[in-house]
Amino acid sequence: MEMSLASLATAWWIAAGILVAVELTTGTFYLLMLAIGCSAGALSAHLGLSPSLQMSMAALIGGVAVVLWHRRRDRLGSPLPANANPDVQMDVGQTVHVSHWRADGTAQVRYRGAEWQVRYQGVGNPESGPYVIRAIEGSRLLLDH
Repeated sequence: MEMSLASLATAWWIAAGILVAVELTTGTFYLLMLAIGCSAGALSAHLGLSPSLQMSMAALIGGVAVVLWHRRRDRLGSPLPANANPDVQMDVGQTVHVSHWRADGTAQVRYRGAEWQVRYQGVGNPESGPYVIRAIEGSRLLLDH
């Protein structure tokens, strides 16, 4: 039983939708690149290309998208660790005021309605004033100017 071009296009769109849904649960952009390939297969089916050309287009476009995404990621370098990434930790990048530092470079501050332990990770001796949260280590905020 041979599938019609319309049903092949539908199958490609369903495959693209499944890949997008799985990407949403896993968070990997590579699946989105493969979904782009499936979309190319669906468009090929709408254009009336043979099933083998549809698969070739899907593989070619999806493969090129994966390679380009991988190169882009390599060019940008490794992402920040989760404890210093403002996309993961909403506190990274926020400002706190430190009124008194201990000799060991630690202090206690009030932030978001609670008392937090902080540690200075900059250069030199810290002085009283505003500091930026650069990372979170357990329940301690790591500060710098």
